[in-house]
Amino acid sequence: MERAELMGAIESILYVSGEPISFVELQRVLEVGEEDIRSAIDEMTETMKRERRGFFPFITEDTVQFITNPDYQAWLIKYLAPPEERTLSDSLMETLSVIAYRQPVTRADIEAIRGVRCEYAVSQLLKQGFIHEVGRKECIGRPMMFGTTDAFLRRFGLHSLSDLPPLPVSEPEIGSDAASNPDICVRQF
Repeated sequence: MERAELMGAIESILYVSGEPISFVELQRVLEVGEEDIRSAIDEMTETMKRERRGFFPFITEDTVQFITNPDYQAWLIKYLAPPEERTLSDSLMETLSVIAYRQPVTRADIEAIRGVRCEYAVSQLLKQGFIHEVGRKECIGRPMMFGTTDAFLRRFGLHSLSDLPPLPVSEPEIGSDAASNPDICVRQF
């Protein structure tokens, strides 16, 4: 497939989708390797930004989608009226932060770090699509382990987890065995 045709096909798919598309799906549809797809998207992004287009690709580790150019935000707000974005409570943000920096992590691990129960926060973050189950810990009870999703990256404008800011201070030692030894499973009765 010629470079121009590949870029046009990717642009068409992204435009029609309106949703994030995985690189795996693009490889399946276009029958081209991920490296070629990423290279074409990078070139497309540079061109669209240079031409000050109204949208361009936004890339995360696993997906790509079109987003609007922030230079035209004022016009979009005027057209759409101010969008109402659900804010996350302090409790949800704290829980999400622990998951983002420590993933994969169990609910008991989160509770050991925060010092409070987190059932509600975890259920809300799951419902909002910011976290998902990534497996089960190999210990008694096999508790669920959680990690962040692509929706988390998009919400906070991150391309990958490596874009997370460093923690400002070293984390305090927690007296429980679970905090000092990740192989021990904490179980609440």
